[in-house]
Amino acid sequence: MDFNLNFDKQDGLITAVVQDHVTNRVLMVGYMNEEAFQKTVETGFTTFWSRSRSKLWMKGETSGHRLLVKSIATDCDQDAVLVKVEAQGPGVCHAGYESCFYRALENGQWVEQDQPTYSPEAVYGGIV
Repeated sequence: MDFNLNFDKQDGLITAVVQDHVTNRVLMVGYMNEEAFQKTVETGFTTFWSRSRSKLWMKGETSGHRLLVKSIATDCDQDAVLVKVEAQGPGVCHAGYESCFYRALENGQWVEQDQPTYSPEAVYGGIV
């Protein structure tokens, strides 16, 4: 499958910004290699390349909090994608929040802006 994305700039990866398709809130940022992108398109659920584990992973494979793809767009350089999704579960962040972007910089300090939406210990069994 040739989608003309540029996987060469970042050592075989493209940046994937994941956004809620209704609220437009950014939920997370991940990375996709060509295989992860193809699986995302084929299955309709976001699949990423884990840089820390060096393997493919479908978001929600452990938690059940999968991301149903609603649309995919690319930037002008075709080295990043914007994936609009419907989150299936109470949160995307492995720390227990709706979004990975739950902190904001205020007066030089990172301050939590959101309340947790689920218990990561209950979902992941303490392997967060």
